[in-house]
Amino acid sequence: MIDRRTALQIESRMFGGKAILLMGPRQVGKTTLINHLLQRLDVSILRLNGDEPDVRELLADVTSDRLRKLIGQNRVIFIDEAQRIINIGLTLKLIVDQIPEVQVIATGSTALELAASINEPLTGRKFEFHLPALSFEELATESGMLGETRALPHRLVFGSYPEIVVHPGDEIDRLKLLADSYLYKDLLTLGELKRPQLLEKILRALALQLGNEVNYAEVSRLVGAAIGTVEKYIDLLTKAFIVFELPAFARNVRNEISRSRKIYFHDNGIRNAVLGNFQPIENRTDIGALWENYLVSERRKRWGNQAKAPSIHFWRTTARLPKTFSRAYPEAGFKVVTRQNYAEFLLPARSK
Repeated sequence: MIDRRTALQIESRMFGGKAILLMGPRQVGKTTLINHLLQRLDVSILRLNGDEPDVRELLADVTSDRLRKLIGQNRVIFIDEAQRIINIGLTLKLIVDQIPEVQVIATGSTALELAASINEPLTGRKFEFHLPALSFEELATESGMLGETRALPHRLVFGSYPEIVVHPGDEIDRLKLLADSYLYKDLLTLGELKRPQLLEKILRALALQLGNEVNYAEVSRLVGAAIGTVEKYIDLLTKAFIVFELPAFARNVRNEISRSRKIYFHDNGIRNAVLGNFQPIENRTDIGALWENYLVSERRKRWGNQAKAPSIHFWRTTARLPKTFSRAYPEAGFKVVTRQNYAEFLLPARSK
């Protein structure tokens, strides 16, 4: 198993009197991470899966007395796919408040329902973590810096999902499966998705506009849907950890372009699977967009679950760089990221 930095962060919070929540897209290794962590504990563990109907029935609207009987002498209760359980936030709150000697851990593959049903009941009662696909740092630690930098062309096309990394030679079929409805299974299950075909059209439109500013009115024209519907579906894709938005940075400096936002994919492989384009980078016309998406998504992973993670924006101008940027923001630095120095850009300061 490739060591995940998030595992150490979670381990440091174990038995801290709060629920531990781990969220992220499907197939990034959330269950594997928690099970690997729990293997190192010399305690009894109750494992439950929200995908199982009887578990959903058992934990929905449960009382503290029933929870005590269910947990018994176990010191840890691990609830996988917790977003499938009605009122899971209240259930977790009961465990934290009424059975404080037990550590509860819950994972969810979408922020959609899990966050909505948990945030209010668990205010001040949870440590929340997010797990993305494998990061540059994790892969470089596993295979060495030279090996990972050599793998850059592969990462730009196939991404860094664990399943893709550990099954070389079978990337295309596995990515096609990931990018199918399985990727937004939760949206279908929770009834939030009324028009799956429209979602696929919007996803493809975003994939084609990668690297460009996204205008919702233009997307609505491309897919034949109202702007409000487009906004809702992009929000759903964001909450399902498929895409993320990067806002423009501006201080009302003349000539700056800040009307729109950019939307990136959390993983290059998923973006290419949406388009069905797995051509090597030397044969592609979208290499610039792939490079940009990779750097932005990996830079976000660099900060991980740090409480003081900075916000990230994009900046454009109609004038020349870097002189214009330096004059507008003399207190800021300016650096061109290339294949020769990108590792420094992606690694945390402590790892340089």
